[in-house]
Amino acid sequence: MPNVEWQGGTEHWTTKGDVRLFLWEKRAAAGVPFAGTILFVHGSSMASQPTFDLTVPGRPDSSVMDWFARRGFDTWCMDNEGYGRSSKHRPINCDIANGADDLEAGSQYILARNGGKPLHVYGISSGALKAALFAQRHPERVARLALDAFVWTGEGSPTLKERAKKLPDFLAKTRRPIDRAFVYSIFNRDHPGTADDATIEAFADAILTLDDSMPTGTYVDMCSKLPLVDPARLTIPTLIMRGEYDGIASFDDLLRFFERLPNMDKQFTVMSGISHASFQQKNYLRVYHILHAFLTLPEARYGG
Repeated sequence: MPNVEWQGGTEHWTTKGDVRLFLWEKRAAAGVPFAGTILFVHGSSMASQPTFDLTVPGRPDSSVMDWFARRGFDTWCMDNEGYGRSSKHRPINCDIANGADDLEAGSQYILARNGGKPLHVYGISSGALKAALFAQRHPERVARLALDAFVWTGEGSPTLKERAKKLPDFLAKTRRPIDRAFVYSIFNRDHPGTADDATIEAFADAILTLDDSMPTGTYVDMCSKLPLVDPARLTIPTLIMRGEYDGIASFDDLLRFFERLPNMDKQFTVMSGISHASFQQKNYLRVYHILHAFLTLPEARYGG
């Protein structure tokens, strides 16, 4: 098992009943105007630190948390129940709704420390579903919402069509094993070559330092229970980020979701050269730019 260490941040813990939830914070850089607080939400097959605070030698700004902290954001991520350092003792599959429960507990902890100012929330893949469901439940806690590699109904998704073939296996147990070959498959299933080998290896090392299995709940939900989010109830400003080669959601599925979002402060962006794991792609700095631009938009002015 690899042994990766994370430095430069502060670990925090909160609880959800008898479940302990791990949070990781990197504060805004000193001397930079404060820009807000971001909560990053991880996907189905990796904990939060490998996704959002990855170090890769020779790859500048590999940690999205560091990049945004240098631009004035307090940055947070958390491990959902069943992942990373958070509790894994309950005999449940840790589905999307349970992940949204985690975000309720984690956001309450963060808001108690940032003066109660609403959070910018970014989620990727099943983390986008968790983030959207959380925002639907608690719009008062969310300033802006970014949904990357999101899926609404699942219609037209080649990834979910293939994954559904294993649905009986996912339904039969609460966890599924992962290994290095599985991490490689994340980068090979849609469009090989969009991530460099050194980043993939570092990502695999980081993931496998914390976990050798993952909960099955998000896979079950994405293969058999969509849709889980009602766009008409997402009232906050929202960004949909879709990688050019990502197989998790069709353009048509996302566009139908986008047109139903009621807040006109909304954007849909296609990220050229990007496959599924946006922050681990060769074009990751373009992803940072897109997200930063959305989070730093001046407030709209109306009236005469």
